[in-house]
Amino acid sequence: MQKTAHIIGAGISGLSAAVRLANAGFKVAVHEATHQAGGRCRSYFDGATNLTIDNGNHLLLSGNSHARAYARSIGTEAGLVGPDSAQFPFVDIKTGQRWQIDLGTGRWPTWVLDEGRRVPDTGLTDYLKLAPLIWASEETLVGKSIPTEGILYQRLVQPLLLAALNVDPPEGSAGLAGAIVRETLLAGGQACRPLIARDGLSAVLIEPAVKFLQERGHTVQLGHELRSFVSADGKVSALNFGGEDVIQLGEGDVIVMAVPPRAASSLLPGLKTPTEFRAIVNAHFRFEPPPGSAPILGVIGGVVEWLFAFPNRLSVTISNGDRLVDMPREELAQAIWNDVCKAGGVSGELPPWQIVRERRATFAATPGQNALRPGPVTALKNLFLAGDWTATGLPATIEGSVRSGDRAADLVLAAKR
Repeated sequence: MQKTAHIIGAGISGLSAAVRLANAGFKVAVHEATHQAGGRCRSYFDGATNLTIDNGNHLLLSGNSHARAYARSIGTEAGLVGPDSAQFPFVDIKTGQRWQIDLGTGRWPTWVLDEGRRVPDTGLTDYLKLAPLIWASEETLVGKSIPTEGILYQRLVQPLLLAALNVDPPEGSAGLAGAIVRETLLAGGQACRPLIARDGLSAVLIEPAVKFLQERGHTVQLGHELRSFVSADGKVSALNFGGEDVIQLGEGDVIVMAVPPRAASSLLPGLKTPTEFRAIVNAHFRFEPPPGSAPILGVIGGVVEWLFAFPNRLSVTISNGDRLVDMPREELAQAIWNDVCKAGGVSGELPPWQIVRERRATFAATPGQNALRPGPVTALKNLFLAGDWTATGLPATIEGSVRSGDRAADLVLAAKR
């Protein structure tokens, strides 16, 4: 008899687990509490700009092997687009200086040997000072491991780690930062080519997965919030969705719970989860990017950190954005637009805009909060956890999300043997 895998949560962690288990022969049932799949990785139509926008500008890299394999499995890897080589333009809007870091296409970080390809006014010894991150423990602070001042830090290390950790880098976990460095800067340009879902996150990573499952006879039920587990003999025996909506589990049925930490700890009392979170602020402007605009531009010296150029739209991401979540929206939009004009070489009055402030975008990637991340195995032997907030060895990223879903699915398959 075919076993059923119940996936609680239709974010990217849950969907990656669902697709993997469906391909392995399980009957899959996805249960999503909200009325839209995708979680924090989704697109929606915005009336203020009259555009379909993403709730966040998520950047993937060519070395994100799990995320790319997930996209490949649902037939959408071609929807992740980017330049042929790992080139990252930057601008300092205080000085007007512009430069480009060119990591090339190789498997080794030979770019640091070439003065024309590395950060201007930096030398090889500056990069060697980053070496302690490579073997740093997750309990160590970034600020205790490497210099957090100087040109290289200001122009490359700080922007990279701020985006990855979503905390002020010196207070972040050096071990998590080291994982990012190992998989990007240290792995050469072949792992660092930027990839963007140009047609939107939902169109590339979410809707095709839902369609993939439904076309194969699996179910994805939206607005279906799990209220509690019923357990017996060390296993989940039933799923209670409220009232008479109770699903009894058969022998060999499994659950992957891929919900945010607050919901997870409510459903599984006693579960250890992160308790501190950081905001990310995204801004979207209906504005045609100038011809030749870089798909992604690093911005130094302003409110804006990264500027993305999409068809008919300029979008901005600001990490560790708690300081901005209560700022008046008009004031914030104007401040961001002023930076966009300087960085993007555009001008004009504030165009139609939208601000998206995700207050609990990621767990705070500090040593203390990282220590609270649970692994995928629970005390209930047929219940596994997934989510970018679980102990993936990475900060809260799309790659970490997909890895967590893959890992939960692999544990299910290992237990089945």
